[in-house]
Amino acid sequence: MDIKAIDAAYVAGTYARFPLTLVSGKGSLVTSDEGKEYIDLGSGIGVTAFGIADEAWTEAVSLQLGRLQHTSNLYYTEPCALLAKRLCERTGMKKVFFGNSGAEANECAIKVARQYGIEKKGEEYTTLITLKNSFHGRTITTLAATGQDVFHAKFQPLTPGFVHGVANDLDSIKSLVKGNKVCGVMIECVQGEGGVIALDGDFVRGVAQLCQENDLVFIVDEVQTGNGRTGALYAYMNYGVCPDVVTTAKGLGGGLPIGACLMGDRVEKVLGFGDHGSTYGGNPVCAAGALSVIERLDDALLQEVKEKSQYVFDALRGAKGVEAVSGLGLMIGIKTEKNAKELVAKCMEKGVLCLTAKDKIRLLPALNIPFALLKKAIDVIKEVCAE
Repeated sequence: MDIKAIDAAYVAGTYARFPLTLVSGKGSLVTSDEGKEYIDLGSGIGVTAFGIADEAWTEAVSLQLGRLQHTSNLYYTEPCALLAKRLCERTGMKKVFFGNSGAEANECAIKVARQYGIEKKGEEYTTLITLKNSFHGRTITTLAATGQDVFHAKFQPLTPGFVHGVANDLDSIKSLVKGNKVCGVMIECVQGEGGVIALDGDFVRGVAQLCQENDLVFIVDEVQTGNGRTGALYAYMNYGVCPDVVTTAKGLGGGLPIGACLMGDRVEKVLGFGDHGSTYGGNPVCAAGALSVIERLDDALLQEVKEKSQYVFDALRGAKGVEAVSGLGLMIGIKTEKNAKELVAKCMEKGVLCLTAKDKIRLLPALNIPFALLKKAIDVIKEVCAE
């Protein structure tokens, strides 16, 4: 079968796919339909946290598939309840709402913040502050929350009620709080789609304090940064802050669609019966896979992520053709002298799969990628950048 032709004929043309058909893999190696093997430094855009065909994950998912693949949220299931328990135990949050994606998790967070503002301050307190250069999803509402005009142009009118401050400029956020009827602030600790840019610690802590002082809901979007990606269980933990709401997805499911909105003390009771729902949210198979992931994100693995991160930063900083390296943990952006997309294509030719973000090469390898494979891949990137 000519899979590329079939895809072109029948799949909506919303993706600029690489000219590569993947058919199998193991760990951080994937294989094409032509039998060529590649080192995967993208992990499905930060999804396959423990790589391809991870045995513990596969066993947990397969076992649940043989028991109960789905039931509605009219009934209790063990994987959903246990996953919520572990997430709360490891974060200090109090309640979890499960959806199917990061965008849905962020939609839930927006509902929570707006309902909190209405209840505490009045019906007009529905505006959320997000950051310029942010990315929070592709629904009409999460597009409105996203602080990048390029995503807005074709889909007006977007959901009203969002204003965008400047990252690392606390005065910008303070000004928006004073000038609007604000219910909350939502940030990413590392702006992934915005170019893999980590926020300054003082700024993040300043936003958290500002939210406390003004009784605003402090939301941290951990869709891409969460689940060990930055060397902490969640990225906000690197900054010493405690959000009211944490959203996550991607790496949580390990390859199955699941999103989670975690709610802390101040907002745990904001959503009541009938206020929100999801047919597939907390699906037992997805939750079983996620539980397998979260249980293995221990201190040893998180330390390993930090060590691998340090290796990549040290290897690439100052390398020929590399202008700068940004990010946190194994969420890394490489600013190159030459066109990043062209360099990613050359890396693919040499057996290494990378991503892009803005004008940078973006790396999101599996958290447990072997050091030897990581070194081999970084050597290829250095070689390509220096050509």
